[in-house]
Amino acid sequence: MNKIVERLQNGIIKENPTFVLMLGMCPTLAVTTSAINGVGMGLSTTVVLVMSNMLISMLRNIIPDRVRVPAFIVVVASFVTIIQFLVQGFLPSLYSALGIYIPLIVVNCIILGRAESYASKNPVVPSIFDGLGMGLGFTLGLTLIGIVREVIGAGQIFGFQILPLADAAAEKAGYTPVTIFVLAPGAFFVLAVLVAVMNVLRKKAEEKGRPLPAAQGCLAGDCASCNMGSCTGKSAAVNEVSGDTAEKKE
Repeated sequence: MNKIVERLQNGIIKENPTFVLMLGMCPTLAVTTSAINGVGMGLSTTVVLVMSNMLISMLRNIIPDRVRVPAFIVVVASFVTIIQFLVQGFLPSLYSALGIYIPLIVVNCIILGRAESYASKNPVVPSIFDGLGMGLGFTLGLTLIGIVREVIGAGQIFGFQILPLADAAAEKAGYTPVTIFVLAPGAFFVLAVLVAVMNVLRKKAEEKGRPLPAAQGCLAGDCASCNMGSCTGKSAAVNEVSGDTAEKKE
């Protein structure tokens, strides 16, 4: 039970993909023009994360090491296709709003990163909750950004008008939407502010003696502690090729 809680807490708070690890920025900036879009994209990614982590963990001792990345992509792509068809069939308006970003879940670095660094090395149940925690953290990040952008840019939350709009023709006072926040620049503004808030919370946690763990491995440029093996694998391959070339020259 402690392992499950730790996995959930890790994905939602300690290593939140949006505010801490800064992963998946393409859909984060593109689809969060409204809160409902953020929820839809986040939950779609969560389902793919949970299912792909589960299957990859089940097959971790069967998939050959040399083809693990292509195998992971095939697994992820299969679940993404299923989610795409379900959203297209049952939520066509959401499908139209998210557009190309649903199939692009296949190459989302959050999913491939968790598959490589955690699911391929751990049992099924912890891997499922690792995917669930990361997915919920991603959903939380997208929803918060979408809410802020929607409120400031349209005076709405989840499509409901909460701030009465000004009407110049009727000389009615009200809220004038800042439309830049529902455009591309607004995504950068809101993300920057929310990340700054997260950094303040991180600093306060450190002052209280409860620091949040920093990102490790390739993300932080620390290949020595990288668990994914991609850096060391590349270095070994380069050394091997160099060695073979040197032998041939001799």
